[in-house]
Amino acid sequence: MKTCAVIYNPNSGKGITDKELEKIKKILLDYEYEAIIYKTEYKGHALEIIESLKSVDLVISIGGDGTFNEVMSGNFKRTRKLLLAHIPVGTANDIGAMYGYSKHLIRNLKLLLNGKVKNIDICTINDTPFTYSAGFGKFVNISYETPRELKKKYGYFAYLIEALKDFNGPTKLYDLTYEVDGKTISGKFSFVLISNANRIAGIQNFYKNIKLDDNRIEILMCDATAKRDIARGLYRLKTSDITKAPGFNFYKTDKFKVTFNDVDNPKWSLDGEKYVGDTNTFEIKIVRNVKIMLPLKNIKKLFIEED
Repeated sequence: MKTCAVIYNPNSGKGITDKELEKIKKILLDYEYEAIIYKTEYKGHALEIIESLKSVDLVISIGGDGTFNEVMSGNFKRTRKLLLAHIPVGTANDIGAMYGYSKHLIRNLKLLLNGKVKNIDICTINDTPFTYSAGFGKFVNISYETPRELKKKYGYFAYLIEALKDFNGPTKLYDLTYEVDGKTISGKFSFVLISNANRIAGIQNFYKNIKLDDNRIEILMCDATAKRDIARGLYRLKTSDITKAPGFNFYKTDKFKVTFNDVDNPKWSLDGEKYVGDTNTFEIKIVRNVKIMLPLKNIKKLFIEED
């Protein structure tokens, strides 16, 4: 009998019922897994759980994007890595939607268990992993500053409410120096988004033809200062290609280094959660061949290797 550790966040989305937990155990048993259930009790708990786990055959994260980030971060701290999987029950669920899950927890578990193991690229910022996005500046703080009560009440619409407030507020410009593709560039930017995903902030196909195993990250830097120019650029997400919008610089690369010239310990968003750096220089790299189990649905679209 194989073993599966299920780490779930009771505060993600609408929560998980005892009845659903019993169904999860039964389905895992049908697939010859003995389930060990862990409920997170505070921020960072999922990281602690997986870091201290004994060897198991599979770890399933059930929660929002931030929960999966904690599980991935805890796995990175282990000498012997474990096979991971993620089932979304959060508010935005960008990762889950990208992987091809539905909105039904039990159906998603079956999709996962009938899926396959893939090698995926995971990005790190100063050696801290993030599974799909990191950023700072205009709009980026919305994911972690939106009150939990609003998310519980309005779901994804809560983020739109906060986005409107942010848009009407002042636009801060960051004095940055960054290194990419052998070049060093300085300037002032309103936001920077670093990702390895085709769905970000609830927007499907944020970029076109993204592969999760191509040893590349996508970097979008906005040097537009006027709100109307930022809005026009973001509107292109729905109409054409944001990578070619005026006021936006786009890179597809394997590493990136950025230094804040005017801010100490800047606040980032990592997979929708707040991350405060203890320096003003950040290096983003790729760790290759991290094993995760995924549903079959989007594998052909998301990966170069089809094994």
